[in-house]
Amino acid sequence: MSDNRIVLSFLRVTKQYLPHVARLCLISTFLEDGIRMWFQWSEQRDYIDGTWNCGYFLASIFVFLNLFGQLGGCILVLSRNFVQYACFGLFGIIALQTIAYSILWDLKFLMRNLALGGGLLLLLAESRSEGKSMFAGVPTMRESSPKQYMQLGGRVLLVLMFMTLLHFDMNFFSILQNIVGTALIILVAIGFKTKLAALTLVIWLFGINIYFNAFWTVPAYKPMHDFLKYDFFQTMSVIGGLLLVVALGPGGVSMDEKKKEW
Repeated sequence: MSDNRIVLSFLRVTKQYLPHVARLCLISTFLEDGIRMWFQWSEQRDYIDGTWNCGYFLASIFVFLNLFGQLGGCILVLSRNFVQYACFGLFGIIALQTIAYSILWDLKFLMRNLALGGGLLLLLAESRSEGKSMFAGVPTMRESSPKQYMQLGGRVLLVLMFMTLLHFDMNFFSILQNIVGTALIILVAIGFKTKLAALTLVIWLFGINIYFNAFWTVPAYKPMHDFLKYDFFQTMSVIGGLLLVVALGPGGVSMDEKKKEW
């Protein structure tokens, strides 16, 4: 029971602001990318035009959609207005960038984009009313609620981020990190001791992010600066998704929920 007390104590202290912090972390990569589109409009337009040979007009439309789609979605999420529409718009941005930047063929970046989509699924689930049914007045089983499956899908997709962090070498630290990390992501995916596992992953991932993606230590004119910055904020978005799991729990399709019926 000590692990439950740890989580409950944490939630008691942070319950007022944890969901807000989670949402801010989750949309941080979209916010950063939207701002980058503003300051690098011509570079992004030229890159898309050069890659796809689509002309300045279509390339400008691409940058415009990314700029206003991401910043607009972030504003809606943070203001708690039309959150579901904002999530669908941000899903569209992920799909658009996956194709435009050829992420589809880069397994590591594809898995991270899918993990980011998992975070959005959790945000979408959070925005849905508890017990809301498609057919008013008709009772439905809790487990069949779309919200529960959104939470399940979000949890499963989030773990893809950690699969990109596994190191397949034989030194002791890497082996230990792989074993502990794999155990934790399995617990989150199946929904067992979910809040504790997710909180542990938040701490672990935050430490890795600060250590390996310290873009502020690299001069802004170097390409590595932008690469690390992109990686840093994508990781922060996955942390936001995990914080939503900590705040809201795993949902009905989980071992934690099933244990209540045993």
